[in-house]
Amino acid sequence: MAELGRLLTAMVTPMRPDGSVDYEAAAALAVRLVETGSDGVVVSGSTGESPTLTDEEKLGLFRAVVEAVGGRATVVAGTGTYDTAHSVELTRKAEKAGVDAILAVVPYYNRPPQEGLYRHFETVARSTSLPVILYNIPGRTGQMLAAETTARLAAIDNVVGLKDSSGQIDHVSLVRTMTPPDFLIYSGDDSLTLPILAVGGAGVVSVASHLVGRRIREMIEAFVGGKVDRAKAIHLELFGLFKALFVTTNPIPIKRALQLAGVKVGPVRPPLVEASEAETAVIRKAMEQLALVG
Repeated sequence: MAELGRLLTAMVTPMRPDGSVDYEAAAALAVRLVETGSDGVVVSGSTGESPTLTDEEKLGLFRAVVEAVGGRATVVAGTGTYDTAHSVELTRKAEKAGVDAILAVVPYYNRPPQEGLYRHFETVARSTSLPVILYNIPGRTGQMLAAETTARLAAIDNVVGLKDSSGQIDHVSLVRTMTPPDFLIYSGDDSLTLPILAVGGAGVVSVASHLVGRRIREMIEAFVGGKVDRAKAIHLELFGLFKALFVTTNPIPIKRALQLAGVKVGPVRPPLVEASEAETAVIRKAMEQLALVG
């Protein structure tokens, strides 16, 4: 646990007005996140708009963030694609860039069966000496990583954990019963962090921690320390923000929220679009209730 941390932020990718990656802003954002409670950052995940980043851009981000916070925070590189060979190549390059761990998403669009998923992740894991975190997000990939497949993969030495964005507590509970106690299960949804902690989770790969990292860290530490009522109170305090940040497709809301908070992260890349006036109103209201605007 100490090696990766309990609170990892799924970092947005700052863009310049012309849509190019702003590496200096990414480095500054990583520092900001670590200084406001994050144990580490996930670079080039879903929140980082990985589908529209080139390999060169991803590697540039990995290097920039490692230079900014490496050695004092965990840098997790999102290297998963729908192509096993491509995922292996990017994973090897990420390792050379100095990252601490890999996040490998379920291959999307081609929807391999469970045996295909097992072989894909096994191949990626055996291509690197880094810890590998599996990423189950069926709403985006079209395929669920079964608990039984996760358990098979957990037997591989460097497959150390799972980020679960299935939204199914029963699924997380089943994974917990089928994997070793030291297998790390991270919530992929801020609103489910506390429930997943309650069934044996390790922490969260968070979006809301861009704005309320210290509070989320306090919630996790309260729960782990046996102060369950305190953890519940913080969860309920932040619940409105958790939901507002998913009023439309992630990372559209968090980028607008950061803009409202005065943090320069630039636009989203097409085919994503900026938050509408109605969506912005929802985001602003949730932020104002926590005094986060401006």
